[in-house]
Amino acid sequence: MHVQRTLLASAALAALAPFSFAQNANPPVATVVVTATPFGAGEGDQILTPAKVLAGDELRSKLGSSLGDTLSNELGVSASAFGAGASRPIIRGLEGNRVKVLENGMSVSDLSGLSNDHAVTGEAPTARQIEILRGPAALLYGSGAIGGLVNVVNERIPTGLHDKPSGVVETRYSSVDHGRAVSFSGDASSGKVALHVDGSGRKAGDYHVPDALNSDTLFNSALRQHTLGAGASIIGERGYLGASVSSLKKNYGIPGGEGATIDLDQTRYDIDGQLDAPMAGFEKLRFKAGYSDYGHMELNSEGGPETIFSNRSLETRLELSHKPVRGWEGSFGVQTEHTRFSGLSADSGESATVPVTDSSTHAAFLVEQRQFGKTRVNAGVRVESVKREPEGSAPRRSFDLLSWSAGAIWPLARDYTVGVTASVAQRAPGTDELYSGGPHESTLTYDIGNPNFKKETSRNLEISLRKVTGLIRWQANLFENRVRDFIYGEVNDTLLDDEGNPGDELRERIFRQADATIRGAEAEISYNRHPHTQGLSLRAFGDLSRGSLIDAGSLPLQPAKRIGVEAGYRQGALRANVSVLRALKQERLASFETTPTPAYTQLDANLSYTQRFRNADLTWFIIGKNLLDKDIRISTSVLKDVAPLPGRNLTVGVRAAF
Repeated sequence: MHVQRTLLASAALAALAPFSFAQNANPPVATVVVTATPFGAGEGDQILTPAKVLAGDELRSKLGSSLGDTLSNELGVSASAFGAGASRPIIRGLEGNRVKVLENGMSVSDLSGLSNDHAVTGEAPTARQIEILRGPAALLYGSGAIGGLVNVVNERIPTGLHDKPSGVVETRYSSVDHGRAVSFSGDASSGKVALHVDGSGRKAGDYHVPDALNSDTLFNSALRQHTLGAGASIIGERGYLGASVSSLKKNYGIPGGEGATIDLDQTRYDIDGQLDAPMAGFEKLRFKAGYSDYGHMELNSEGGPETIFSNRSLETRLELSHKPVRGWEGSFGVQTEHTRFSGLSADSGESATVPVTDSSTHAAFLVEQRQFGKTRVNAGVRVESVKREPEGSAPRRSFDLLSWSAGAIWPLARDYTVGVTASVAQRAPGTDELYSGGPHESTLTYDIGNPNFKKETSRNLEISLRKVTGLIRWQANLFENRVRDFIYGEVNDTLLDDEGNPGDELRERIFRQADATIRGAEAEISYNRHPHTQGLSLRAFGDLSRGSLIDAGSLPLQPAKRIGVEAGYRQGALRANVSVLRALKQERLASFETTPTPAYTQLDANLSYTQRFRNADLTWFIIGKNLLDKDIRISTSVLKDVAPLPGRNLTVGVRAAF
């Protein structure tokens, strides 16, 4: 079997990495860097790849019920919001498979890009940091990430030794859903072996909605989940070699229907190795391999299974960073991914919405940068071959993709820079977009794909202006994406039953292809917003994007225009923050959408205090979200008419770090 041969080859490559290892007793220095970039620079250095890194206290205070919820107030980022259980990040109005989600630099290999009701398996509670990237570095991970990528970093495979055991334990309670959550992580070393363990658990009931509504809770919005992961590495002077295993189980309701739930289960195994100075002319060799066994059942209101989804995936990456050549520095490598997807009827065992499909991807990439005087140039290219091989009579498809990105940044004056990035990104149609032909109970749609779709081609231009030093810093970005053969789902008023015959259960959703344009702008200004700075800090931001089909109106589920202000205060052990987000009315609707989304104002605040207790730092915190108890409905949610966001919520908890 081809997948088995690939796994054996991957294991053989990984076995070569330890050959020059020797013990290193020095622990690594903890720094916040963007790990999903070949240049390993800090957040402020990623001008050509606009980046945001959530870490430390900021990440913990923004932690939500899902990855999308956690990131939904970041610049240019919104969320799909399918109840409390499923919410995927949307970047600059692009969602689904156009935004790639990674865990420690490897695909999460779930089915969240297939439909908004499918949860993202990248878990924020145990994350050390979460990175948001766009631009050339995204080419290292996939051609289809037109919007960008999100990388959840939990350091499950250790990359350095520790002088003594360390860890974090946190517990919290949320009032809006009577939710209880706990998370933990720990690291230790024995000789040249580093160990890591982490886990989380959460149980929440149906969440409360604002009092102005008829019901005080949103029916079927409860969830429960737990995760457990462990990893170990051999650390040497010239690198490391490690492996990890993790498990996620999650059960959550689908609001707005008849009481359907999703029961999700994923087990994944990862290998990660790095060798410094592997050969003459090269600085670093990095190898990764990951195998994921993902599945979920869509259950009806009686708890009986309707559809069983499965996605088994094997991904490998080999990356080499070279020493400067005529001033150019960067990385090149290869990547493979093999998946087997199925969506089977629980009654008959036959293919339901999408037939069983084997997909394979082979890619090579190169990302480089160079300094020309005061001007920095950054460029990347990726070639990729994608094959889709469904069972049955549906045709096999193959796509050859070529994507590239190039940009430059130069100083206008002291502290001020301007950057320009141009790129072309090609994406192969997804399995669901090609081969759908059946009911999807959780979204109450009957989906119809088109096996003759062409590949998407997006031509993108971005201009950035920044002030990058000093107490006052700011940035402004303008962007435009012109997409040829953009794929979208058109939901019409035709009602069908589970067999595709006239009925009253499901709305017909037909995948279509047309040219599209996405334009937008982002701006942010901050005062004294640096890690560990004392005193007052301020931030204000605004973002907007508009997607439209050529001569056919707006793209569906477009984000609203937003403005926000935030004030923080830090003095010694005390930390406080308050923010106000104003989203304007969103009435730019697709031709088949009927309901504008009203404007809303969201007030959030948090307060924490840290004290030393024996050998641990105890942080007591309280977090308030939607303190005005507003009826908030977001335009990027399929369920906006039936499922508002939670009402006023107070979360209290304590975190112990040792």
